[in-house]
Amino acid sequence: MSNSLALEDSPYLQQHKDNPFDWYPWCDEAFEKARNEHKAIFISIGYSSCHWCHVMEHDVFEDETIATFVNQHFICIKVDREERPDIDKHFQELHVLLNRRAGGWPLSIFCTPENKPFYAATYIPPHNRDRMMGFSELTAIIAEKVTANDEKLLQNADEIMGFMKPNATPTQATALDLKINTQFFKQATHNYDAMNGGFSKAPKFPHTSTLKTLMTQESLESNEERQKIITHTLDAMARGGMNDLIDGGFCRYSTEETWLIPHFEKMTYDNALLCELYARASIHFNNPLYARIATETANFMMKFMMEDDLFYSASDADTQGEEGKYFVYSYEEVLEALRLCGVENLQDAARLIGATPEGNFEGHCIITLESLERPEWFENFARECQKIRTVRTYPFIDRKINTAWNAMMIKALFVLGKQDGRYTQQAINSLNALLSTMMLEGQLYHTTLIHKIPKVEAFLEDYAYLANTLIEAYQCTFEEEYLIEAQRLSNKALELFYEGGAWYFSRGTFPTICELDDGSYPSALAMMVDNLLSLGMLVDSKYRHFAFKSLEYVSIKLMKSPIYTPKLTEQTIRYLMGDRSVKAPKVMLEQCENITHPFGLLKRDETLDSFLICGENSCFTSTKEVKKLNTLIASTL
Repeated sequence: MSNSLALEDSPYLQQHKDNPFDWYPWCDEAFEKARNEHKAIFISIGYSSCHWCHVMEHDVFEDETIATFVNQHFICIKVDREERPDIDKHFQELHVLLNRRAGGWPLSIFCTPENKPFYAATYIPPHNRDRMMGFSELTAIIAEKVTANDEKLLQNADEIMGFMKPNATPTQATALDLKINTQFFKQATHNYDAMNGGFSKAPKFPHTSTLKTLMTQESLESNEERQKIITHTLDAMARGGMNDLIDGGFCRYSTEETWLIPHFEKMTYDNALLCELYARASIHFNNPLYARIATETANFMMKFMMEDDLFYSASDADTQGEEGKYFVYSYEEVLEALRLCGVENLQDAARLIGATPEGNFEGHCIITLESLERPEWFENFARECQKIRTVRTYPFIDRKINTAWNAMMIKALFVLGKQDGRYTQQAINSLNALLSTMMLEGQLYHTTLIHKIPKVEAFLEDYAYLANTLIEAYQCTFEEEYLIEAQRLSNKALELFYEGGAWYFSRGTFPTICELDDGSYPSALAMMVDNLLSLGMLVDSKYRHFAFKSLEYVSIKLMKSPIYTPKLTEQTIRYLMGDRSVKAPKVMLEQCENITHPFGLLKRDETLDSFLICGENSCFTSTKEVKKLNTLIASTL
C-alpha cells in the first residue's frame, strides 16, 4: 500500500512511496497532524542517486517492525534535497550546529510536535552498532520524551531555534587587493597532490572551480609550476576510472587517491563543469586531447541524459543493488572484446587498460589508461565494451529537470561550440527549451519533470546560473535578446535576494544566507558577482557597484582563505584588474576566435566599422585586423 508520496513528481520521493513508513511530503498537513496528535516529527532528506540513502532505506525504512513503531509515534516527512535545496541547506546548518561537523545525505532530523528541531544525524543503522545509536533505540527514547513533554528536550529545541535565525547584519570589511592572487596560488599549491594530481586525499573530488581559477591566473601570467598542477590534474582525472572511457562522462568522485575507483553516480553539474573546463583547457593549452574529453562528456550527456533538449539531474551508482555493476567488466569480457578488435597480444593489451585476472575493483576491471594517448585499437575496443553494456540494466536516472544545472550544461555546450558549431546549435535549442519550460508568466522555477508544470519557485542559484548562461549565449551569438533576459533575471535576483551587500539563497520557507564557499559547484553568490561585472561592462556600469558591495561584505573571509572560494577569488581578481571589451558589428565579432584575456567581453555595436577596445570608463584603441586584438588588449593592461 502506497503512502502519501504516491502522487509526488520527485523521482526520489517516488522511490519511497511503497515503504512501510507512512511518509508525507513537506506540507502543512503533516505539521498540523504532528501538532494535533502531539507526535514528534522525523524529517529524512536525500536524493535519488545517493548510495547511503539507498542503504538506509533498505536497513531502516523497509523494516516492518521499525515502521510499525515509528508510524504510531512519529509523523515522517521525506524531502528531495534537489527539489528543495532551501530546506536541505537549513537543516545541514543545523547538523553543523549540533554536531560541530558537516552533514551529508541521508540527513536525519528529529523535531518536536511544533516542528522545533533538537537532533540531527546522517545515516542511522537500524539497531545499536559500533557505538552508533540505532534508529530503533533512538526513536524509542524520543517517543517517550515527547509523550512525557520532557522539559529539557523542549528547552533545548527552543534554544536551537534561536541559534538558527539567519544573520545578515553587515560585518567588518577589509581592503580587497591583489595579494589574493598570490595567497590563492600558495594555498592551492599546499593542497596539491604532487603524486596523483588534485587537491585532497580520499575521497577525491574534481575541484573544478580551483582548476578554473588557476587557469585564469595562468592566462594572466604564465607560471610553470601552476601549469603543471593544472595539466597533471586534468590528465589524471581523464585517464579513466572517474572518467568513464566507454560511455563518456565523469562520475561524482574517486573513492581513493589515484582517481581509479569512482563512486559511480554521474551528476549533471559535475559533467557540465568538467566539460566546460576541458573545452577551455583545450584552447588554452592547445591540446586536442582535452577537446576530445570535453566532446565525449557532452556526447554522453546528450545521449544518456537528455530528453527534448533538456538534461536530467543524475544517474545512480547502483544497479540492482550493486554499486558499479553496469560499469565494470570481468577479465574474460575484456579479453574477448580485445580479440574481436583483432588485437594480437591480448594479455599485454589488457594490462595497458588496467585489466588483470585479479581485477582492480572487487574482482572486476575498471577500464583505465596510463596516459591520454590511446592505443590505436582503443576506439574499436570501446565499441565492443558498449555492446556488452547494452544487455545490462542501466542505473536509475533521476529525470528531474533542474534550472541551475541545465544552465551549467548549456553554457558548457556554448563554450565547446567555439570549436565545433554543432554544440552551439544544441546549446541554443536547450536554452530555448529551458526558458519555455521553467519561465512561466515571468516567474522562474527551480525544478520539474519533463512535460510537467513546475511548482517550486526558483532560488538564487537558478537566477545566477541562468543569467550567466544567457550572457555566454550573447557572447557566442551576439543576439541582444539573450543579454536583455540576463539583465532582467539579474535585476529580479537583486530585488528578491540582495540586501546591503548580503545575498540570500532563499527567502521563502527558510530564509537562508547564500554561502560563499564553492561546494559541489561554484556558489550562487560568486556567479551573481560574475554576472554583475559582465553587465557592468556590457549594459550599465551601475552593476559594478553591486558587485563591489557583494565582495566587500565577505572580504575578510575572502582575503584570508581564498582557496575555499575559488570562483569568488577569480571575480575579485577580475574586479581589481578590470575587464576589457571588444566592440564591433556582429559580422566582425564572429571572426573573433579566442580572446586570451580571461576578463575580455565582446559587445555588438553596429555603428562601428572596426574593432574598438575599451575598459570600464574609456576606450583605448581600434583596429580592423582581428589578429591584432590579443596584442592590443595586452598593451592596455
